[in-house]
Amino acid sequence: MLYIIPTPIGNLQDITLRALEILKQVDLVLAEDTRTSSKLLNHYQINKPLAPFHQHNEHQVLQHLMNQLQGGKTMALVSDAGTPAISDPGFLLVRACVKAGVKVECLPGATAFVPALVNSGLPANRFTFEGFLPPKKGRQTMLKKLAEEERTMIFYESPHRLVKTLQEFITYFGAERLCSVSRELTKLYEENARGTLQEVCTHFQQKEVKGEIVIVVAGKEG
Repeated sequence: MLYIIPTPIGNLQDITLRALEILKQVDLVLAEDTRTSSKLLNHYQINKPLAPFHQHNEHQVLQHLMNQLQGGKTMALVSDAGTPAISDPGFLLVRACVKAGVKVECLPGATAFVPALVNSGLPANRFTFEGFLPPKKGRQTMLKKLAEEERTMIFYESPHRLVKTLQEFITYFGAERLCSVSRELTKLYEENARGTLQEVCTHFQQKEVKGEIVIVVAGKEG
């Protein structure tokens, strides 16, 4: 059996009691970065074997893990932060388990885009999660397409690309389009900047940007 276990995106207390119990019971924990996951397990005094599972090795180790799962082992998949397979490794393993008839159970828990969307003040009844935009090839095509999107849009971005991305949004969506940028959610220096794309872009141009970033942009008015 494979458990998909969301882990805290910042505050270590944002993990469910059930997640902790399952981490104590499984035979093996698959971790995006074993060093990061070790800190979480050590914090809760959980002593379990860790094995790396990330975008650079998931193809190579997939069949080996499937053999173990089909042989009766129980595993938990965790990412560095948030829910695995949401802009993180996990899809390949889940798909293989479903195809092979291995039971998969995903626990509810931390995911960065949900609090960013809810606290943005933008419509949350209909939205599209776009994750990270293509860095180069296909980026302009995607932005032109999204300029016509009427649902609220959610993006992940790295701190060093934030201002450039906001400038591109101004070009394609218009400077007056409303948005919200959430930074370092659940952490000590959490910040939620809201306003027009131009206002928020100006705000971040005037400071050094650090931390994990979620951008929420209003859809085109119909």
